[in-house]
Amino acid sequence: MNRLQAMQTFASVVSEGSFTQAADRLNISPQLVSKYVSQLETHLGVRLLNRTTRRIHLTEAGLQYYQRAQQVLNDIEDMECQLSDLQSEARGTLRISAPVSFAIRHLAPVVADFQQANPALSVDLQLNDRKVDIIEEGFDIALRIGRLKSSSLIAKRIAPIHLLYCASPAYLAEHGEPDSIESLNDHRFLRYTYSDDSQIQNPAGSPAEEHYPLVSNNGDVLTAAAIAGAGIVLQPSFIASEAIKLGQLKVILTEQAPSPIALYAVYAHRQLVASKVRHFIDFIDGYFGDPPYWDALDANPDND
Repeated sequence: MNRLQAMQTFASVVSEGSFTQAADRLNISPQLVSKYVSQLETHLGVRLLNRTTRRIHLTEAGLQYYQRAQQVLNDIEDMECQLSDLQSEARGTLRISAPVSFAIRHLAPVVADFQQANPALSVDLQLNDRKVDIIEEGFDIALRIGRLKSSSLIAKRIAPIHLLYCASPAYLAEHGEPDSIESLNDHRFLRYTYSDDSQIQNPAGSPAEEHYPLVSNNGDVLTAAAIAGAGIVLQPSFIASEAIKLGQLKVILTEQAPSPIALYAVYAHRQLVASKVRHFIDFIDGYFGDPPYWDALDANPDND
């Protein structure tokens, strides 16, 4: 007995609702359909279907087997489609949502190189630090930075992101250098709107509002303010590394920096991932290097 063929036949009988209709769909005789189902039941040692003259009914075992069998058949189809698409060209429009500062600083070369490798594909890149709903808003992929919560979306880790406490040498010379997270309460802290407060508060609670002389939803604005001496900032290295390299910012509290987060490519869980999505995920994976080039403070930012 060909178990895969028997499984496919049984699933067709259930989905079509009769042996005759399953036979038409599979282009075989109703007698052969019945034979395959009977062989499957004998092999499994359980009855899968209760048959009457007018209709069929799934047994409890039949329902469990059908659900698992359908998943197996879907997985096989998915695998075959992906393998057959490996040589296919990505086409259409790829809609990407990405964080503002990261995209401005690091994403343009990715898109340019990707389009050069896939000339039949156009890219619609929308920048927003807000967490977009990729399904409701029609995006194929969202690039997100942080620690992702469990969801029905698929997330591919692309690169580590290190967060650094920084301040200008002039600010530190005037106000002193903090020696602990708790001592940030004695300083002016420039706060990113979407930051995790656990990274900037002391055990007693959130810092007082006066310690936030500037709050912004853009990391470049906060970094520029820190360079100008406005206070201490917690920013990812992909933003702050250039200023650190130039001596405009000094990294502080190195031993108490938050644990690294990551850049992820997030896309909807579908039975068959579109070729354009799969091509982009494969392309961006490893593009920034390991470690990413922005963490090599003395390196050329060009991606060679």
